Amino acid sequence: MAIQVNLDLMLVRRKMTLTELSERIGISVTNLSLLKTGKVKGMRFSTLDAICRELDCQPGDILEHLPLSV
Repeated sequence: MAIQVNLDLMLVRRKMTLTELSERIGISVTNLSLLKTGKVKGMRFSTLDAICRELDCQPGDILEHLPLSV
C-alpha cells in the first residue's frame, strides 16, 4: 500500500497508549489496532478528526504517502 499509517509513532510522541486513545475517542481498540497496522482500506474523516484532536496533530502526521517501488 502506498499510504503508511504512523499512528504508533504519534502515540509514542504523545506518551499515550492505544487503549487510552480508544477510550478518549470512542473507537474500539481492535479497530484502532487494525488502523495502526495498516490492515484497513479506508477511514472516516470523523475518525481521523477525533484522532488528530486527541493527539494534537495534523492528518499528515498520521498518514504518509510512500512512492511505490518499481
